[in-house]
Amino acid sequence: MSKVNITINGRVVEAEAGMTILEAAKAFGIEIPTFCHDPELSKTGACRICVVEVAGARNLPAACTTPVTDGMVIETESDRVVRARKVNLQLLWANHPYDCLTCEKTGSCKLQDYSYRYNVKESPYQGEVKKIPFDDTNPFFIRDLNKCILCGKCVRKCHEVNGVGAVEFMHRGFDSKVTTAFDVPLEESSCVFCGMCVDVCPVGALTPKQGLNQGRSFQVEKVLTTCPYCGSGCTYYLHVRNDRIVGITPNFDGPMNGHLCVKGRFGWDFVDSPDRLKTPLIKKDGVFVEASWDEALELVARKFGEVRAQYGADALAGLSSARATNEENYLFQKLLRSLGTNNVDHCARL
Repeated sequence: MSKVNITINGRVVEAEAGMTILEAAKAFGIEIPTFCHDPELSKTGACRICVVEVAGARNLPAACTTPVTDGMVIETESDRVVRARKVNLQLLWANHPYDCLTCEKTGSCKLQDYSYRYNVKESPYQGEVKKIPFDDTNPFFIRDLNKCILCGKCVRKCHEVNGVGAVEFMHRGFDSKVTTAFDVPLEESSCVFCGMCVDVCPVGALTPKQGLNQGRSFQVEKVLTTCPYCGSGCTYYLHVRNDRIVGITPNFDGPMNGHLCVKGRFGWDFVDSPDRLKTPLIKKDGVFVEASWDEALELVARKFGEVRAQYGADALAGLSSARATNEENYLFQKLLRSLGTNNVDHCARL
């Protein structure tokens, strides 16, 4: 691919032709703030927090949509740029709740982070404030559209990645909001509750119900693991605090698709269910009693041996689990075949 020479913050660098200013800056370790940008989505330049100053340009272009050109001179933190970003943030705060102390997004909210970065403490702009009803009707996440900054990432994720198109912008101007067709509840729409919208929301407008008040983002340890629901092998991060799972986020850089379905994203509460077995059970005199692993495995091995000796290996069969990885299922079928049977099946869904 051809190269172009650009100057960014006084530094002459060589960038790939076709890159946007945002991509070029990131390639050289320069962070430009963004709300609406996502590398997986179409470029809209809607939020304008990523504006930069380009020598010779009349206006401040959006870094996420403006391609670099040979000889371009760019300033990402000039006085003019900083003033524009501060006004942008002040306008957002003019119609945004001031409940950061109790907001679940604290610690991972871009609006908070950028306000701290540019020392924006309040908004000088006064006027009408949105009062959209709080929506906690669905079982998976809360929608507080009063905190929505209309970046549109959830809309584009739903349309461009998931392909469901359950949400879209409704109304115009001050009355704009992201909602379903005819503003029906999410559970009555085409939403499949995959949680992609929750994962890309830069503020506290979309919040998972599970893990509420269980820990801020900076209080949890993130543990990379594989989803147990099917054999696809999607990976995600368990958010662990005090030896308990309090949340899950996708591994966007994983070998699979970087996203989760509704089961993988929200169906992890079975881990701490009081109904889970904690030890093997063996039926004695018609009653299940607790046993050690050695005792249970010895019993299974002995019964397998007795059945095979009396009826032949084809009397044995194995049904594997959808909550096992491909590797575990492979080992399972190897075990059954080592016993002399090809009677192996698997339920690929729950």
